[in-house]
Amino acid sequence: MKPRLWNTVPVKEKAVAFTFDDGPNAVYTAELLDIFREAGGRATFFMVGTSLEEGAETAEAVHAAGHEIGNHTYTHPDMTKLTLEEAREELRRMEMSIRKVTGQPVRTFRPPYLAVDERILSLAAEEFQYDSIGAANPEARDWEQPGVGFILEKTRPTIREGAILLFHDGYGDRSQTMEAVRALVRELSEAGYRLVTVSELMAMARGETESFGRGSLS
Repeated sequence: MKPRLWNTVPVKEKAVAFTFDDGPNAVYTAELLDIFREAGGRATFFMVGTSLEEGAETAEAVHAAGHEIGNHTYTHPDMTKLTLEEAREELRRMEMSIRKVTGQPVRTFRPPYLAVDERILSLAAEEFQYDSIGAANPEARDWEQPGVGFILEKTRPTIREGAILLFHDGYGDRSQTMEAVRALVRELSEAGYRLVTVSELMAMARGETESFGRGSLS
């Protein structure tokens, strides 16, 4: 199967993955750690290299709490506008930055702006063994601060088994996102959903139990 961008993962149990882009942020990432600790869930944080450099301590707290850190590139470019070598360097630099925090290989990649083409998908899968991750709810556009009600209205209909939900904890005021996520976490927990990392979703789909999955589903 060709590498692809995963918006929803085919699983048979009530599990969803909350993901957060552009952090870490000392205020909002810390708030998310509290939200997920209270709910007994885990999330995936797609961090940017420049933010990670400024917030290494926060990134370490994310890892220590059992959440996943994914590659969102080092400088947040539109990867489709880069040469293959430039794109490779973006991923490589960020991989190394994350490994300094976690001591582990990175498993997942989300392209900035969700902008991707076959070159980038192949690069991520074949050279880095990444699963490339999209989102089930891009219309929520929480990065534009459209209002808590709007974020919820655009996200709730996309929720199903295996859905990957996109939000932001970096680059600006994310108070609306925090309020919306807090409400969604409460609703989904009450509805019996497990809140898991993206790699846990991928492992479920592959029938793996002891370790996270790598590469593309077959």
